[in-house]
Amino acid sequence: MNSRKTFFISFALKNTYRVNGILYSLKQIPLLKKILPESLYGKGGLKIFAGILAAIWEVISAFGGKFLYLLVMIFGAGMLYRDVPSDRLFLHMFVFLTAVGAFTNTYMFNPGRDKYYAMILMRMDAKKYTLTNYAYSILKVIAGFLPFTVLFGMMRDVPLWLCILMPFSAAGSKLVMATVALADYRRTGRASNENKLGRAGWIVLGALIAAAYVPPVAGLILPPAVSAAVLIIAAAAGAVCIPSIAGFSCYREMYSKILIQSMHQMDEIRRQSLKQSRKVISADTSITSGRKGFEYLNELFIRRHQKILWKSSRRIAGICAALVCFAALALQMWPEACPAVNEMLLTYLPYFVFIMYAINRGTGFTRVLFMNCDHSLLRYSFYRQPESILKLFRIRLREIVKVNLLPAAVIGGGLALLLFLSGGTENSLNYAVLFVSIVCLSIFFSVHYLTIYYLLQPYNTGTELKSGMYMIILWVTYLICFGLMQVRMSTAIFGMMTIIFCILYSIVAGILVFRFAPRTFRIRT
Repeated sequence: MNSRKTFFISFALKNTYRVNGILYSLKQIPLLKKILPESLYGKGGLKIFAGILAAIWEVISAFGGKFLYLLVMIFGAGMLYRDVPSDRLFLHMFVFLTAVGAFTNTYMFNPGRDKYYAMILMRMDAKKYTLTNYAYSILKVIAGFLPFTVLFGMMRDVPLWLCILMPFSAAGSKLVMATVALADYRRTGRASNENKLGRAGWIVLGALIAAAYVPPVAGLILPPAVSAAVLIIAAAAGAVCIPSIAGFSCYREMYSKILIQSMHQMDEIRRQSLKQSRKVISADTSITSGRKGFEYLNELFIRRHQKILWKSSRRIAGICAALVCFAALALQMWPEACPAVNEMLLTYLPYFVFIMYAINRGTGFTRVLFMNCDHSLLRYSFYRQPESILKLFRIRLREIVKVNLLPAAVIGGGLALLLFLSGGTENSLNYAVLFVSIVCLSIFFSVHYLTIYYLLQPYNTGTELKSGMYMIILWVTYLICFGLMQVRMSTAIFGMMTIIFCILYSIVAGILVFRFAPRTFRIRT
């Protein structure tokens, strides 16, 4: 089998894996579940549609990821530094972050199910499979980076020839690291796994990231000549390493170790996750409750999971309280900062949507609910009765709202206090809006996560996350919260909009759970 045929077969295998994943995800969407037939995987038209989505994803993975990476990690981050030459800063960050990418992701030692299917189960030629797919990955790096290094680099006054060189340097650095890993395997027989860095690896990773962002704060940046030299050397060294990679002869032996070990590790991770989740349950047999029915069940659950529910909430609240005290003290010591802080508090409320999203315990609460409670009880018919589901939903919503309210109250009260200390406001309503809107955001996320848990119940019997729709909603939630960080709006206006939205969302969520949860709250197969 020649290399071209090997590549097309491997690509078809990977695409089939993606297409089946997309079809499975479509099947999990409640509105489509009744429409799509059981013989979904054999329908040609739907497979074509899923194939188009897979092709779109391939393009997005090649270009979209590189665009966001350069936009956020280098171009956007560079805007935070003042009085620093933009071209030198761009090159400085790119050099160190490229080293991070080469160190953590060469594309060769990343075990995946498609590689396991191809090389272990289908017994494809390991060398041809690896080399053709690796060449494709490296070409995607060059093609994906090139338009955006030119775009963002020119916007930062980086010379065009360096902008063009950057993608080849990124690819070259990956080739160098892959060659080093292959040489290490040839010498020691130890196979690398990019998904398991180890303590030393994390230290190196942290040092490289720190080198990219910390020195520029003090004005310490690599000279342009040094950055250019590093990029040239990386590209040239990568080209020199190609024959060594092509001549390596132990790909099957190496991947057998990596992939089989990876499959065992995934099973071990699942076992450890279950074991770890049980460790946080209190074994104190004296814990009891005087309540009855589901209230009794809920109170025992909350008391036995204090470590991951209330302990975390108290820790976050304590940190937030300390930050508020520090900010209040800073305002007293440096009164010249008061106008800027006051203006921020009156226009930056949308920014706190993301903060409340980040500290909310909703996803952790629902995961623990399933692993340590619903995973077992959903097997019993009485637990799946509509009245039981709805009653327990109301009880659980009350509890998660209480858990999340503690840090929310600290943040909301702290913001109102800082507004007063920084000069106050002519409209006294702003104090109340700041506090109430933060509390409402906390309630919103509590309702949101518990609602999608009941409507989609994303876990299977092995406690694996299997709902594509659930993941889509989580990503959309993240993107919306992240996008709101860029919004600048009057605190009074945005706060009132937030309060009204949270109230309406809670009402709609309650109706949806009432109507659909009795049918959707079950264990996935």
